[in-house]
Amino acid sequence: MSPWDDFVHRVTAFFTGTWGAPLRVLLILVVAFVIRVILQFVIRRVVNRVVNGAKRLQNRDEARDSPVAAVRIVQRTKALGGVLSSAVTTLIVVVTIVLIIANISPAASGAFSLITAALGAGLGFGAQNIVKDVLNGLAMVGEDQLGVGDVVDTGFATGVVEQVGIRITQVRDVNGTLWYVRNGEILRLGNLSQGWARVIIDLAVPYNADVDAVQAAILETATAMQQDAHWKPVILERPEVWGIESVSAEAIVIRLVVKTRAGSKDPVARELRARLKKTIDALGITLPALNSILLSTYERGIPEPRVGTATGRAPAKPRAPRSSR
Repeated sequence: MSPWDDFVHRVTAFFTGTWGAPLRVLLILVVAFVIRVILQFVIRRVVNRVVNGAKRLQNRDEARDSPVAAVRIVQRTKALGGVLSSAVTTLIVVVTIVLIIANISPAASGAFSLITAALGAGLGFGAQNIVKDVLNGLAMVGEDQLGVGDVVDTGFATGVVEQVGIRITQVRDVNGTLWYVRNGEILRLGNLSQGWARVIIDLAVPYNADVDAVQAAILETATAMQQDAHWKPVILERPEVWGIESVSAEAIVIRLVVKTRAGSKDPVARELRARLKKTIDALGITLPALNSILLSTYERGIPEPRVGTATGRAPAKPRAPRSSR
């Protein structure tokens, strides 16, 4: 017998002897730990490179077009990195447990496989919603449907996205309420922070007003605001008057539209309304008193509207005639 064959024979006898099983279990644990450390290092390295690249991109001209673009890249990368890390850890733990049981008791591997199949079927049936949430969350993050800082409408809540998780998305509404929305329940998603937005202002003027003069005045006001150094970076195109939107006995409604950057719609709309108010006052036009909707009672949690005048007073109900005796 050659020295090499003798060495192999002694090593095989050592691992199949009395201390063979504990040593094999220890070896399996060490190998599993080393593999997990290597894979976690690779995942962290990839995530850090993408995040650092997004931060460098934020300082370039192409990133300035969308201030939240780099944030969305970072959030999406970290989310995917977390999923990969969890998946790797789970897979390594499961394989390690199976190998340890197979080494300690080879006869139990068949029974263990049956138990594993039964548990897997039970968990798969009971955790359908969790799987749906995870898959939908991965799809939303991977397709960049939303990101941290975006203003979104999920159907359940509308507000600013504070955190995008694999199963839960946190949305803070205008009242400060933090909504936890399950990703699997989001059937439609409106993102108000991607691309561009449009300010639409419907201005009601009296029926006898000079429509041409009013249109020219409000267009001049909006154009002056667009050329202002403070508002020029966020107003993408020249404002437009789309004309008369509706005509009624009380007023003529004129529509003014302004195309803005995503996320700048509300500040532009507020400033534009303030300037239009001054323009209307300068023209000596008094806006008509339109009907308003007032909330009076609640029935089953749903407000019941009533129609009143602009002063807030509801019209008096007619009294039933008294019967004469």
